[in-house]
Amino acid sequence: MKPFSLRWRIVLIYTVLLILIMGGLNLYLANFVRNAYLTIYRQRLVSEANLLAQQILPLVARGSPYSDLDEIVHKTSQAASIRITVILPDGRVIAESNANAFEMENHRDRPEIQQALEGEIGSAIRHSYTIFSDLLYVALPVYQHNQILFILRLAIPLDELETGIIPISRGILIATILATIMAIVLASALTSYLIAPINQLAQNLRLSLKNKIDSPVFLQKLDEVSELKLAFDELMRQINQQIQELMIERGTLSAILSQMTDGVLIVNEEGIVELINPAAISMFKVENLTPVMCTMVEIVRHHEIIDAWQKSRINQIQQTLTLEITPDRLFIQIVIIPLKENLRGKTLLICQDLTRIHRLETIRQDFVSNVSHELRTPLASLKAITETLLEGALDDPPAARRFLTRMEDEIDNLVQMVRELLELSRIETGRIPLNFQHVSPGELIHSVVERMRIQAERAGVNLASECPPDLSYVKADADRIEQVLVNLVHNAIKFTLPGGQILVSAYPSKNEVVFFVRDTGVGIPPEDLQRIFERFYKADRARSGGGTGLGLSIARHTVEAHGGRIWAESTPGAGSTFYFSIPLA
Repeated sequence: MKPFSLRWRIVLIYTVLLILIMGGLNLYLANFVRNAYLTIYRQRLVSEANLLAQQILPLVARGSPYSDLDEIVHKTSQAASIRITVILPDGRVIAESNANAFEMENHRDRPEIQQALEGEIGSAIRHSYTIFSDLLYVALPVYQHNQILFILRLAIPLDELETGIIPISRGILIATILATIMAIVLASALTSYLIAPINQLAQNLRLSLKNKIDSPVFLQKLDEVSELKLAFDELMRQINQQIQELMIERGTLSAILSQMTDGVLIVNEEGIVELINPAAISMFKVENLTPVMCTMVEIVRHHEIIDAWQKSRINQIQQTLTLEITPDRLFIQIVIIPLKENLRGKTLLICQDLTRIHRLETIRQDFVSNVSHELRTPLASLKAITETLLEGALDDPPAARRFLTRMEDEIDNLVQMVRELLELSRIETGRIPLNFQHVSPGELIHSVVERMRIQAERAGVNLASECPPDLSYVKADADRIEQVLVNLVHNAIKFTLPGGQILVSAYPSKNEVVFFVRDTGVGIPPEDLQRIFERFYKADRARSGGGTGLGLSIARHTVEAHGGRIWAESTPGAGSTFYFSIPLA
């Protein structure tokens, strides 16, 4: 049997199908047998539990010593080779056949116990770390006066079940393998019989083509003549191969161009765009046009690009220019390359979006400027105080003490600024380990409100909290998230006039909890709202006080390190709301 022949493929398909079908049947039967055994085991445990419950009920009802329960439980366990546990409705274990009941943890959260507390016969399969074995558990609720008095849980190891199932599963597997082999042999024989006429037709056609015989080819069976296509495929092989290579090359080029983030255009010498990729279409906002075969003027709409293209086309030299495209304020670098050889007369334009790099450079410059500005004020104050002391203030103890106190305040401001810069740097680089725990949002909010209440009262601001009682726990470093909330509340107090209101709350949203701090303060101008989380940025420097402008930036990086996000909404004169989200635990 030749590799990849029709016969081989048919046999392979039948083989795969048979293996899948018989394998699925084998799994089904093995699972069916196992479930049947489990049902028998479960019924046995339920019967045992009903009998044992009648013995234990009087003892528990009259409050007999737990030692009496242990005696009955141990005797029954040894006689029936089962594990027995007696559990109160609150989850406490009062008797256990395989361990000390009073050293065992609370069982209320066990699935079978939960089912029993709902009035059903609970059942579960779970690995027991007490006896180090997989057990089948059955939990029976025992009632007195229509109330559950206790739960009787029986368990039996599944080792015996697994041992009994292995021979049955092995027998099913062997039968399945034998049936599969027989079916494959029959499929191979049947396929050989059906393919024989097709092979004869193909062989005769090849001989006819080789010897240039124009006479028709006759077969013993004409019901397989559809395979005549194979002979014509041989004649068309080279043509098909060339077409396939062209399609692959075109598909590869199309995939590369469509996935490129740089815009690419090819323009002929008449200025007609012959090729443009999606990045360039998006960059120049020409989605409503049919860019291919449009003029370059219609696409780019910038005379600087047109002039550079004309110069490159005439002088056959590469041109590079950088410009800003409005209204999106994109900074683009365009490289114009005249093409040669088979594409002579055409020009390639590569448009690179440098907006992010330009913005990063702007942020870097702003950061240096802000650091210089923030350092200049305390340093200038320190220099003035030092000069005053040197000029004679040291001889006046009260004045000297006052100047030294001011000097200490300025040094504290510098130390605080350096500390916050270092903390921000460590957070950004991930060098501060986060102690993730399951944290209650309500407890976080309550702690922050109590911590900031005195500061709010001094400012004459009403600080309140409002948190739904059923909020799910979040996965967070409680200290870090509490510091974020403290920072937001502190800012709200600072920018809220006396008599104003501040609310701290949270609400669920999909797979996260959203915290927010809402105030009735002065608000934030729209042009500042997008930049308030930058380092040193202060929306209102005239009223920003002595802050460093790093608090919100630290808050943003802390929240993002938790996998959340932070944002703000504000109306000038009507207050602001700061939100941040933390994923659920």
